[in-house]
Amino acid sequence: MGYIDRANAKLDAVRDKDDVVILAIESSCDETAVAVTKGRELLSNVIASQIDIHKRFGGVVPEIASRNHTLAINGAVKEALAKADITLQDVDCIAVTYGAGLLGALLVGVSYAKALAFASDKPLLAVNHIKGHIAANYLAKPDLTPPYICLIASGGHTTIAYVKTLTDIEIKGATHDDACGEAFDKVARVLGLPYPGGPQIEKLAKEGKPSVDLPTPYKDKNTYDFSYSGIKTAVINYAHKCSQKGEELNRADLACSFQEKVTDIMVTNTIRCAVDMGVDTVVIAGGVGANSVLRAKMKQRAEENNLKVFYPPLILCTDNGAMIASQAYNMIKSGAKASDIDLDANANLKVFE
Repeated sequence: MGYIDRANAKLDAVRDKDDVVILAIESSCDETAVAVTKGRELLSNVIASQIDIHKRFGGVVPEIASRNHTLAINGAVKEALAKADITLQDVDCIAVTYGAGLLGALLVGVSYAKALAFASDKPLLAVNHIKGHIAANYLAKPDLTPPYICLIASGGHTTIAYVKTLTDIEIKGATHDDACGEAFDKVARVLGLPYPGGPQIEKLAKEGKPSVDLPTPYKDKNTYDFSYSGIKTAVINYAHKCSQKGEELNRADLACSFQEKVTDIMVTNTIRCAVDMGVDTVVIAGGVGANSVLRAKMKQRAEENNLKVFYPPLILCTDNGAMIASQAYNMIKSGAKASDIDLDANANLKVFE
């Protein structure tokens, strides 16, 4: 019996267990993250962040990210196992993000996970990064059950998803250009703020007022889609105009105006989609989901429409291994087959793949 046959047999043997032990690896961007879960219980969650490394460049440099993943991944795996107080022999399955993300960064995690799974004769599961973000909510609220509407808001994605089952997800709206997190980073650079831009803009916006008029994409259009390029350009033009006129730029007001506009659009589209689809629950996922203004607005608008709203703790919003383990658990319960050792990274993986 070859590796893949043994792997699938081992997965079948644990499908009915509620306490499946999963070691999960996430390396899609600039965090080398490894977590261990036991069912829906989080045993360890190790994140080796590269923020300080990339801050000097104003954003993530893919080659540098890949090299640092290579340096950090073995230590992160050992630390995650130690913090969970288990050994590799106690693990039932190894999961890894195989897309979407930076190709070189993904390859580090995929290559390590394949080698580890084959050497230890453990089943390997290839996990969709974006579905992982959604699945972080199951760790925060284990009794959360589909169907519900999920806003996925991150540096690379802005999507509204209709989550029908644990693994069946339908896209209802998506950005046509910049993702919201990407727009936050670009606007932050215009305002002279360091990377990552989201937390910096949120901090500065507390000192300002939403006094700058910014455009609303797809205004009066019957769509759940997003566009942030025009808002970003309007911020850039406003800053340049102030400079050309010799006027002092009120950075706090501009940051506040930008944040208010971006979060308003996300909340409006998400709540409208939930009402139209007739579901009673909305959840938030992704790094921008850590934004306190977004959370507060979503909670208020959800209550106004008799909807429940959930979001994971801040540590599970940004990239982490726990969310990958959570989605792997969903996959096991839904009958997923193991991945073979010819698994490859897919930088452009879509949410529904």
